[in-house]
Amino acid sequence: MNSPALPADSPAPAAWEELVTTALLGTDRRTPPGCEPGREAPVALLDAAAVETVRRRAGLRPARAAQRPRPAPEDPRPALPPAAARRLAMLLADRPGAAGGGRRGTAPDLMELLPQWLAAANERGFAPPPQALPALLDAARGRTDLRPAALTFAGPRAVWLARLNPDWRFALRATPGAGAALPHLEDAAQVQQLWQEGLFAERVALLSAIRAHEPAAARELLTTTWATERAEDRLMFLDSLRAGLGPEDEPFLEQALADRSRNVRATAAELLSALPESALAARMAVRAGTCVALDHTREAPTITVEAPHECDAGMERDGVVPKAPAGRGERSWWFGQLVEAAPLGAWPRRLGGRTPGEIVALPVADDWQSELHAAWCRAAVRQRNAEWARALLGSPSAPEAGGPGAVSLAERAKLLGTLGSGERAEWVAGFIAMHGLSEAFQLLGMCVVPWSAPLGRAVVDALNIARDAGSYPWSFSGVMGLAERCLDPAEASRLDGLLAVPDEPEDASPGAGGYWAEAFQRLVTTLRLRAAMIEELGTAGPSGGAAPS
Repeated sequence: MNSPALPADSPAPAAWEELVTTALLGTDRRTPPGCEPGREAPVALLDAAAVETVRRRAGLRPARAAQRPRPAPEDPRPALPPAAARRLAMLLADRPGAAGGGRRGTAPDLMELLPQWLAAANERGFAPPPQALPALLDAARGRTDLRPAALTFAGPRAVWLARLNPDWRFALRATPGAGAALPHLEDAAQVQQLWQEGLFAERVALLSAIRAHEPAAARELLTTTWATERAEDRLMFLDSLRAGLGPEDEPFLEQALADRSRNVRATAAELLSALPESALAARMAVRAGTCVALDHTREAPTITVEAPHECDAGMERDGVVPKAPAGRGERSWWFGQLVEAAPLGAWPRRLGGRTPGEIVALPVADDWQSELHAAWCRAAVRQRNAEWARALLGSPSAPEAGGPGAVSLAERAKLLGTLGSGERAEWVAGFIAMHGLSEAFQLLGMCVVPWSAPLGRAVVDALNIARDAGSYPWSFSGVMGLAERCLDPAEASRLDGLLAVPDEPEDASPGAGGYWAEAFQRLVTTLRLRAAMIEELGTAGPSGGAAPS
């Protein structure tokens, strides 16, 4: 049907802004120029917009053609095997929440398998199919936890694509120097030029690269411009000294204790306290030692605590934050910081030559046990002291669900990080055997994937016990999801006996049996899918090295 023309006596078409305003308000409230209100007003508005569009386009001057982008860089890595490339496309095509709410059924969650697939592909050194890169970057855009592995797998073309699409700009921020090539570290002139003139991201990347190979050279480079750097930049540069931190860094860090930025001072103090032989650690040992003593007048030797009554200038210079958080007493706040920063090796000398295990077992007077043990936990994590971590963790079969004394599950999880992977898994397996799965989620997150055989068996046995007891099944969905991602795929055959719907006890949650059967079916299906993924990537990397399990 032909649209009616504008009235012959209508004025010239209105400005584009006027037409946009009319469209937003609606023709019932505002009509185009020269048109009466009524049924024809919307059509007249569209006609006027069409005429104005042609007029605007006709008035444009031809622009100079944009420069064609440079070709994408070559990726020298070998291509994925065809089966693995098809699997990647399937994983990237899955979208979270596509199945809607409610029960998940027996289908694996493919997006949750993508991080594991990427780790295996990166370990083997494969390059992605070029056509998969947009979907891969879209997935990484929506999940920050996926970005490091996704950008490693995407390789140099990720930065090339990010420069063409603002939606993928995170790849520029996540890549040191935004993908710029660093000079050869032996070329002193080029290194100095980049350090003096480069962008902040390039300078951070340069400092980190030098620190990884020559810690002293990186520290010396930093001293050349330290006094003129911005406070936020000094903080980032100082944080790079964590890699390869050693006694040689102490003089520089001691100077940073007098920095005008509180955050820089706090970071310098933290790094110094991680060096048990540093002067700051010695000062903190003296301060903490005056607060803790052993009382032999009681029935059993008991630790007594006398928290500091003030935070003096020396304490503040050494990183003690004077203002306590809301709801926290000042004296306990200062005391915790002193103990946390004191070297753990000083306590046996202070407390009668006892071992860490014997010290942790001592009673603590006047309700100071929680504060003291929590500070020792933070010190053990900061100083990477496995002996103290074992003492504070205690036996996994101990009846106290929260650990010896006042060590919480969150603190236990951090302490586990100081132990080797095998010892960590063994401890968590023992904890699950004693306490079940209700409090083990945080601890399982600290264990290396795939879980060791004893840990995997402990998790499956605990799930089976919960199922047979008629426990509320949805309470274990988090652990079941972890098992899907972390259980060794070789364990799938052991689970076949758990796929049937169990007989439900009288006091069981309604429908629990069906849920448990679905959950175990999904677990078995996911484990077999993971095994297939690894097989598709090959049992050895392109260089011939052994592939990870």
